[in-house]
Amino acid sequence: MLKEEHEVAALGAPHNPAPPTSTVIHIRSETSVPDHVVWSLFNTLFMNSCCLGFIAFAYSVKSRDRKMVGDMTGAQAYASTAKCLNIWALILGIITTILLIIIPILILQAYQ
Repeated sequence: MLKEEHEVAALGAPHNPAPPTSTVIHIRSETSVPDHVVWSLFNTLFMNSCCLGFIAFAYSVKSRDRKMVGDMTGAQAYASTAKCLNIWALILGIITTILLIIIPILILQAYQ
């Protein structure tokens, strides 16, 4: 008989007759709050009409900071503001781009 088997045999059965219990820990799944940082950065670099892209980028960074701290309500509020500003920056950028294409064409046609 091995030494380890002898020690187990000498100890005998467990003294607690109750069945072993288990503890279940419920980990709350984090709801994903989009912070729109990439969209804001795109609007800042390419279509920064009225500095809306930069302001949206600032709110996106604030949203990411709130998410890192664990304040999902604050993160969602900042992300919602960043999304709204990004939409407006995109709309104004598209309108400006279209106007920058159409107006020179109309001016060139008027002089011909």
